[in-house]
Amino acid sequence: MIKTASLTSIKDKYQRPLRDLRISVTDRCNFRCTYCMPKEVFNAQHQFLPRHQVLNFEEIARLARLFSGWGIRKIRLTGGEPLLRRNIENLIQQLVKIPGIEDISLTTNGSLLTRNKAHTLKMAGLKRVNISLDALDDATFKAINDVSFPVKRVLDAIDNAVAEGLIPVKINMVVKAGVNDHSILPMARYFRGSQHILRFIEYMDVGHSNGWRMDEVLPAASIVQRINDMFPLEPIDPNYGGEVGRRWRYRDGGGEIGVISSVTQPFCGGCTRARLSPEGSLYTCLFAMQGYDLRKLLRNSGTDDDLRRMIASIWTHRTDRYSELRTTKTIDLPKIEMSYIGG
Repeated sequence: MIKTASLTSIKDKYQRPLRDLRISVTDRCNFRCTYCMPKEVFNAQHQFLPRHQVLNFEEIARLARLFSGWGIRKIRLTGGEPLLRRNIENLIQQLVKIPGIEDISLTTNGSLLTRNKAHTLKMAGLKRVNISLDALDDATFKAINDVSFPVKRVLDAIDNAVAEGLIPVKINMVVKAGVNDHSILPMARYFRGSQHILRFIEYMDVGHSNGWRMDEVLPAASIVQRINDMFPLEPIDPNYGGEVGRRWRYRDGGGEIGVISSVTQPFCGGCTRARLSPEGSLYTCLFAMQGYDLRKLLRNSGTDDDLRRMIASIWTHRTDRYSELRTTKTIDLPKIEMSYIGG
């Protein structure tokens, strides 16, 4: 039996602790990125979650507090596009009051990150932001986001974040072979020396709607080699245990980059992340096929101890190793969409 009063951390079947919580606050997004929310699927007929099914801020904060009691130290707010969630700064104000939470960040496409919004988020207690940008030329970027959103407005969002102290800004670029891999060096060149951290992400088989194929993955090693040929790199140690991005720095002091290689160099062995969906389901892997409904207990008079025990039971029975075990058969399994539980 798990004694919730005496434990401060829990580990899964592979002795991986629970340290990071990704909270998806909405399944909606104003982009239709071809690798995430393709228009053919997420169109006018698509049924997004109705408001009454989505957790309110008090419910999210309550669960975050209980997760903190089991060892969560970092929270990242995701979506969908989290800034579509009205008054999200009110949620941040609640989260920063939770004992044990050391870092709160947010991942956004930047479309709604005005200077005023960045200021409001900073004042609420947000530490930093990750901003998605998959190319520097408008033609490629607009083709990927599929709503004709221009690069300049994302670059403006980065400037807004910096001006309000939401730093360091991490720039996330999903690399898809034959689509935007020609943008790797321009992106590296542009952000080199900027003090931003550019992270290249292998195109992953998250969800079941993007038509993922292995031959569209440009391996992380190839990405690093391309940059190293132009700007010599050297590896550096991770910032913390369980960090997903492998870190590299420019030998001449021009800053650092990261590479997230879930497909070709899996990091399941160090994964400490749990994911909470907008309507309160707990997922223990980005590639999960099903979640665990916390909302039912939450909204049916479940006590804190009831919820603590449920969270602990789910994590301590966790055996996820999808990326290490990926096969042609698992690729075709109907996994949860990334737009639903965040990256």
